[in-house]
Amino acid sequence: SKSDIKNIQWITGNSFTAERGQQQIEEHISTWDVHRSWLHWSEFLREEELKYSKRYHYRVCWSIPTRRKPIPRATASVYFVIEISKIKPATFPVEVFFTLESSRLIHRPEQCQFREKWLKDIIENKITLMERL
Repeated sequence: SKSDIKNIQWITGNSFTAERGQQQIEEHISTWDVHRSWLHWSEFLREEELKYSKRYHYRVCWSIPTRRKPIPRATASVYFVIEISKIKPATFPVEVFFTLESSRLIHRPEQCQFREKWLKDIIENKITLMERL
């Protein structure tokens, strides 16, 4: 339900920087209900100039390293886009959306509860594919 969705207070367009965007993504990820065995790292990928907005692209790479396999066989990436409107007032919060690797479905943090199963599915599919090859 909508009340179960955890979200953060996103920065406004006028106080946005690429670094602050990455910090906010980390802050948002901390609200996700994922087991502590999952580790992740994030990176800023690029800035995209559009007619009515500017988009900042980020990647968050997830894996579950173990004592036996400190280098995981596969990882799962979540791609974030933070969009700053050139039309809306700069005092409005940035727009944020994310997609999962191998999926076109666009998720908005305020409208969807992240599922750990999504990460597991990506990794399982990659391992299955590697075993077939």
